[in-house]
Amino acid sequence: MSLKIVVLAKQVPDTRNVGKDAMTAEGTVNRAALPAIFNPEDLNALEQALRLKEQNPGSTVGILTMGPPRAAEIIRQGLYRGADTGWLLTDRLFAGADTLATSYALATAIQKIGDVDVVIGGRQAIDGDTAQVGPQVAQKLGLSQVTYAEEILKCENGRLTIRRHIDGGVETVEAPMPIVITVNGSAAPCRPCNAKLVMKYKRANVPLERTPDMPYKELYESRPYLTLTQWSVADVDGDAQQCGLAGSPTKVKAVQNIVFQAKESKTLTSSDADVEGMIKELLAEKIIG
Repeated sequence: MSLKIVVLAKQVPDTRNVGKDAMTAEGTVNRAALPAIFNPEDLNALEQALRLKEQNPGSTVGILTMGPPRAAEIIRQGLYRGADTGWLLTDRLFAGADTLATSYALATAIQKIGDVDVVIGGRQAIDGDTAQVGPQVAQKLGLSQVTYAEEILKCENGRLTIRRHIDGGVETVEAPMPIVITVNGSAAPCRPCNAKLVMKYKRANVPLERTPDMPYKELYESRPYLTLTQWSVADVDGDAQQCGLAGSPTKVKAVQNIVFQAKESKTLTSSDADVEGMIKELLAEKIIG
């Protein structure tokens, strides 16, 4: 059966490069001051979506993301790997959203896309580590959900069979479509960009990225697939009071880069006596056991 698959993806600040200017005066992340990357676990989710597409001929994969115009790079990265289309939610009213406001915006966009069989995204984003957005989207849409997925094993008779990671092991579950799935970083890594697809989509962008003096303007009339869809709050029939800062009951207090440093060290040999002594010390200090 053919499936309509939507991948929730996010352009995130590289939290390995947090500096003193990482926060704005309003208490939100200063994304302009940090390098932007494709959220790692969303790439794992994209790979599962692409595999599901390959296993079910006629299926399509679209990338849904929210952010400023530069976040369209996430859609391009998806197209380079085999996605078919994408949608960018971009509006000043979306800015500063916490998980509640983000899930509301994504849910309204999914409703606008319509007739979606599978919504799939990473377990969590590295700029928040909450693992809340996927489940909140499922709740707002009234859909089944499977979290901590590692592999979609089978699609049959309107149901998906999924292997998921749990404490102490794995379990295999079956759930009906439409469904929301969140994927762990332990799932298969995403495939690399395809050179032919890079050449096809390298000039794809949303209208807000275009400038009067940009080259190759004539391409956008002859190649409509290079124009990516951008939606505002109004375009998805959203309530501005539930979007961005206005719809966010939680606020970020601070972002810091913490580096652990050892105050003291001890050098051990590989002898049985040294190893036994270390274990006894760790037990005595209640570090293990």
